[in-house]
Amino acid sequence: MKFLKTLFGFGPDPREDLVPLYIAIVHIAREPAWYAELGVPDTLDGRFDMVAAILSLVQVRIEAEGAPGRSAGTYLTEVFIDDMEGQVRQIGIGDVLVGKHLGKMVAAMGGRLTAYREAIADPAALEAALVRNIWRGEPGPDARPAVVAERLRAISARLGATAWGDVLAGRIG
Repeated sequence: MKFLKTLFGFGPDPREDLVPLYIAIVHIAREPAWYAELGVPDTLDGRFDMVAAILSLVQVRIEAEGAPGRSAGTYLTEVFIDDMEGQVRQIGIGDVLVGKHLGKMVAAMGGRLTAYREAIADPAALEAALVRNIWRGEPGPDARPAVVAERLRAISARLGATAWGDVLAGRIG
């Protein structure tokens, strides 16, 4: 596809450069421990919530770059939306409703980004945000929001210590 775009004068899609980073985000979000050991619901919503959580941490790291990060943050969001559109279509949502579902997902992602950006420095606030967003206010008996918060804070710290080029290349694990 990249070849055809270049051949017909469209030029390369700058979002393609962010795909390795997005793949790394999804890889971290799908680690079985989140679900099997920490009680994150192993559902479509639970998986979306973990992608949103990790993506939020990466977006906060990107924001820390200032101007150099602006386009990367925008393109990464577009990669996320493209992926979510594919996921929505894969589960059988028809064309008429895809936009409505994507709108809700993008709004949810924006809310989570705001919540996690504001709470990442405060373990209790982060735990409360996770309970609200991942467990919808009702963590079950297997839920371990304090441990999830601790792991997310560790990921955030690693991201903060990761060189900008490595972040862009998806070397964030």
